[in-house]
Amino acid sequence: MVLDVRACTSFTDYFVICSGANSRQIQAIADEVEQRLKNQGEYPTSIEGYENAEWVLVDYGDFVVHIFSEKARTYYDLERLWRDARVVDL
Repeated sequence: MVLDVRACTSFTDYFVICSGANSRQIQAIADEVEQRLKNQGEYPTSIEGYENAEWVLVDYGDFVVHIFSEKARTYYDLERLWRDARVVDL
């Protein structure tokens, strides 16, 4: 899911939200996102939560990638917290 949060906050424009089935898959998703964007000349300003892999946050400035375990995604429920954001139709 992609949320356009420009009208809600000033620290980023978009949230990309996805889930992985387990820690290894969550780390693999983070690695793949980082590698593909690196190939396009984009580098994250920070990566948080990689070791624990319950909620990995990869910050690219204009957008933030959130990769959750199913349990963490349900618990933090960013879609509800940012319900005023527009869902981007992919």
